[in-house]
Amino acid sequence: MNRLDSAFELFDTYNRRSPEHLVHDQVDYPAEYFYAIKLYEWVKKLEPEASESLLLASRSQHIGRWEIARTSYPDGRLGYLKWRSDLGRYHAGKASEILESVGYERDVIDRVKQIIMKQRIKADSEVQTMENALCLVFLEFQYDDLIAKLSEEKMIDILRKTWGKMSDPGRNMALSLNYSSDGISLIQKALKED
Repeated sequence: MNRLDSAFELFDTYNRRSPEHLVHDQVDYPAEYFYAIKLYEWVKKLEPEASESLLLASRSQHIGRWEIARTSYPDGRLGYLKWRSDLGRYHAGKASEILESVGYERDVIDRVKQIIMKQRIKADSEVQTMENALCLVFLEFQYDDLIAKLSEEKMIDILRKTWGKMSDPGRNMALSLNYSSDGISLIQKALKED
């Protein structure tokens, strides 16, 4: 087994420990494992010639996410941003440990960490590809469930922020997805108000 496959196997084994599960196409998955696979698939669709570093980052972007609970941080935007920032460093550190264990060089590990922590997002095409893929995973697998939980106003705000994070390739893919009628309506409203 080569290093890439070994790293994927270790990332996937770790993410299969996710306590939260979801059902997709009548199959039960550990949530973080499912989202890591889907993120990887989106990165490959967006960038068929993706570098090894980008592929590694895609499979470990949220590794062990359940281990730092949102509830351990204060409510509100500042608490949320601190949680996200700390999570990014945690994911990068966890990925780094695994990559070292299978023999990756420091320059590859550092590059994976940069992508995971979304450094220089607008100036770095690989980081932007990752952001596009993250947004597409949200839109494809989490968006319709969120509609039932939040107000129309909040959903439009989330959609506008999501759209703002994506570059044209991500937006084009987003427009090609199949949404519920409510999902389509909200997207139309969010884009019209932009």
